[in-house]
Amino acid sequence: MAETVRALDVSRRRAARITDRTHVVRRASEAAVAAAFGLEPDELKAATRGPARAAFARQTAMYLAHVGCGLSLTDVGRAFGRDRTTVAHACGVVEDQRDEPEFDFMLTHLERAVAALIAALAPGREA
Repeated sequence: MAETVRALDVSRRRAARITDRTHVVRRASEAAVAAAFGLEPDELKAATRGPARAAFARQTAMYLAHVGCGLSLTDVGRAFGRDRTTVAHACGVVEDQRDEPEFDFMLTHLERAVAALIAALAPGREA
């Protein structure tokens, strides 16, 4: 019982560390990526990997939150319900795909779209 209480306390403390900015960045990244990949935002929030297309879209959203918006790997992991090492792996996978001109073009525009969404969701704050 004491272990369960301790585990819940740790979960609450971790959840409290997710800042408003982190939440806004996650929402903006998920919305932009879901639209670009033709997915529902809920598909990116799944606790499991899911279909390859949804998994890659989630990796792209995490990449944008880290590289495009400057959140730490740990903060991105908390926001997306993943470990920081999973976020690091996602960033590597997406970075490798930037060699494809079409994907690089899309990602460049997604970075701009996310910045615009953040400005709309949190006026006065920038990515």
